Amino acid sequence: MTVHSNIQDGNAAEAVTAGSKRVLIVTAVDAERDAVLRGLQGIPDVDVIAAGVGAAAAAARTAAMLAPSAIAYRLVISAGIGGGFAGQAEIGSLVVSNLIVAADLGAETPEGFLSLDELGFGSARIPASAVWSNLLFDAIHSAGLPVCSGPILTVTTATGTAATTAALAERVSGAAAEGMEGHGVAVAAAGFGIPVTEIRAISNAVGPRDRAAWRIGEALVSLEAASKAIREVFT
Repeated sequence: MTVHSNIQDGNAAEAVTAGSKRVLIVTAVDAERDAVLRGLQGIPDVDVIAAGVGAAAAAARTAAMLAPSAIAYRLVISAGIGGGFAGQAEIGSLVVSNLIVAADLGAETPEGFLSLDELGFGSARIPASAVWSNLLFDAIHSAGLPVCSGPILTVTTATGTAATTAALAERVSGAAAEGMEGHGVAVAAAGFGIPVTEIRAISNAVGPRDRAAWRIGEALVSLEAASKAIREVFT
């Protein structure tokens, strides 16, 4: 069972319960949303939406949910299934983010990839809320589920080769998982000053594309179990 955590202690001054009690959980597709809803078992003050695949769709739908002044959220979570990096997150396990990275946002050069940060156009890295990530990690761990923490990468093209896997692992130290929506959700949340984190249930290994090895059903079961475990954090 994977139980290691490298989430750093958060600032205790971060408001965990201040203001609104509402939480927004953003998935990509209906199957992920439904797994989360089954796990949450109807607890109040948690909205779960399927925003669509990719960072752009995720950012747009998240921002639309956060914009109305009549609704205030204390936390936004990007949740779903994803790929796991070998040695970090195995199939069926869970990853709670400590960093959300748009891993392929940048430029190719003859000398190699340059990130948005290196180009001087801002940052492709958004820290996950340490306070909330620790609470969620502890709840999942306490439920006996295999879980680790680490950077979760957002990509626009799902990784399908060993070469790309190696390049991403080198680009982001300790990369644990890969998805397609987290950074979009995080950008929207950050724009409204709302804490954000990401949870991924691992359905496949990041690397050469092998549909026969995917365990989507198993990952959805893990996502449901994690959602059930974190209910106590919101009540």
